[in-house]
Amino acid sequence: MSDLRDIYQEVILEHAKAPRNFRELVDPHQKAEGSNPLCGDRCSVSVAMDAAVIKDIAFQGSGCAISRASASMMTQALKGKTKEEAERLFHDFQEMVTGGNGHSDMGKLQVFAGISGFPTRVKCATLAWHTMHAALHGGREPVSTE
Repeated sequence: MSDLRDIYQEVILEHAKAPRNFRELVDPHQKAEGSNPLCGDRCSVSVAMDAAVIKDIAFQGSGCAISRASASMMTQALKGKTKEEAERLFHDFQEMVTGGNGHSDMGKLQVFAGISGFPTRVKCATLAWHTMHAALHGGREPVSTE
């Protein structure tokens, strides 16, 4: 189990150091801002839609390694998904990082399953997800994990 935990930690650190889709999205259809006051993480998620499909998704902001890695992996996982698939993945991710069941097919996102043992870090891992969810639903108010 220790070897698997080390691999998961490496994946998270690699995404934190070189996050994917960390950029400003030109002319997004939807955008939302979020923050985690406890940790100081800040996140902006922009989404470009093609009908009901996420054509492009990007994030910007500053935060801890878990927050940045989660945002990076989220954008990779959601690109090309429908709004409904994104909604399902949002709920499955939430359930997984809070220790729930029913998240057996999370793919690479499974690296965040161990976060459930660290309740204060759950907010770091879910910030980008809540921000993305707000963007998809046209949220105008900033998202907060508090």
